[in-house]
Amino acid sequence: MQKKVIVLGGSSGIGKATAQRFANEGCRVLVASDNLSQCSDVVNSLPGEGHLSCELDVRSDEQLENLKQFVIANWADFDILVNSIGISKHSAVLDSDFSAWDNSIQVMLYGTVKSCRALVPLMNDYGRIIHITSIHHERVATGSSAYGVSKAAITQLTRSLAMELAPRNILANTIAPGFVDTPMSIKENGINELNTEWFKSNYQDTERLPLKRAAMPEEIAGVAWFLAGPDASYITGSIITVDGGLTLSF
Repeated sequence: MQKKVIVLGGSSGIGKATAQRFANEGCRVLVASDNLSQCSDVVNSLPGEGHLSCELDVRSDEQLENLKQFVIANWADFDILVNSIGISKHSAVLDSDFSAWDNSIQVMLYGTVKSCRALVPLMNDYGRIIHITSIHHERVATGSSAYGVSKAAITQLTRSLAMELAPRNILANTIAPGFVDTPMSIKENGINELNTEWFKSNYQDTERLPLKRAAMPEEIAGVAWFLAGPDASYITGSIITVDGGLTLSF
């Protein structure tokens, strides 16, 4: 049976690569993000038929309800939820604007909770939930407190979902990437941090990053495909780290 997959944040980066991988494997894919034009572009590029796009700002209860009703009207149910929504803004713990700091929490943490509450009741038994978090769920970088807090909380949320949904044989797991070459690598100054002397001297010229390169989005999407497939049928509540060995040393 053809699987139906919802990819939140599927308009770019890891989410886009994930949508492409699942479509390439014969799934029907619904791509949702706050940029409907980009979602439509992704859907139009996918092989196969029956793919959908929908606008979604996870901070909006109205848009979450609209997505839920859109799924009911078009699919009735679905099998796999991949949540790749993320934002990366530099915000200090103590002296940053709180609304900017809190926005990361609203988008990534509460957006994840609300998305699950809206969509998981429509998921078929034996379904899969896959959250894209980050090695920041346990690692710390200056200015990334809101990002790290969100990712750590999503890790714990995933474990709770794994426990609560086990009676339905729905598996919930997270993927924790390290550096990935996506639009989020481009900072506010317009420079891709992966092309800087900082990245080269800290990670490529040392042993801190054993593989000495960032991942490509397709490499994260491949892990999502594995977690959605039959070979991962006994994995739930787990964190799969995909970081090129970055967290191996100190």
